[in-house]
Amino acid sequence: MTASSEAPVVLDRREGPYGEVALRRQGELLQIIANGCFLMDTSDGRSERLLVDAAYGALDGRPEPDVLIGGLGVGFSLAHAAADSRWGRITVVEREPAVIDWHREGPLSALSASALADPRTEIVRADLVSYLRETSTTYDALCLDIDNGPGWTVDEDNGTLYSPTGLASCARTLRPGGVLAVWSAKPSPEFEGSLRNAGFRRIRTEEIPVARGVPDAVHLAVRPG
Repeated sequence: MTASSEAPVVLDRREGPYGEVALRRQGELLQIIANGCFLMDTSDGRSERLLVDAAYGALDGRPEPDVLIGGLGVGFSLAHAAADSRWGRITVVEREPAVIDWHREGPLSALSASALADPRTEIVRADLVSYLRETSTTYDALCLDIDNGPGWTVDEDNGTLYSPTGLASCARTLRPGGVLAVWSAKPSPEFEGSLRNAGFRRIRTEEIPVARGVPDAVHLAVRPG
């Protein structure tokens, strides 16, 4: 049978602080499921890699920029950032302890072991919305891959990240001229408007074609200097 026709096998299921999370294997793919809803798998990391590369490119050659990655997921963004020696400090904020465990000592470690061993990498267990609101640390780039993006969220609380209050926290956490990069399951012209209203500049959207349906997207915006 092909990977798509095989029945998924649950490798681990836990009740976390935000509901149930599960790690499944289907053929060669690993999948993360939250409260019964599919979130992501290891089939294709193009859009997650673009999230990191586009953010770096928008920094116009700033030396050793510090990046915050919001959401560990299956580890594509972290692994890609750590593979690039041009980045400085790499901080990943992840709220689900199970996801962190699956990377540190579980099946997802195959994707992220070298990145986690990189001395530039730090994993922070926290809710991203709360972290951005409370932290005094600033970054050159924020690469956010939370839920399905601003257009549709599985967890209603995640929608706060894309609200005027959440975007104000993002701007405050960015250094002048810093870049906000936001992954989305579909392009969102409405979110582009929200970014403008929040005071960001140089707003643009890059699309990533997918096999079926609307393309994934990365929304980019720069905090004025």
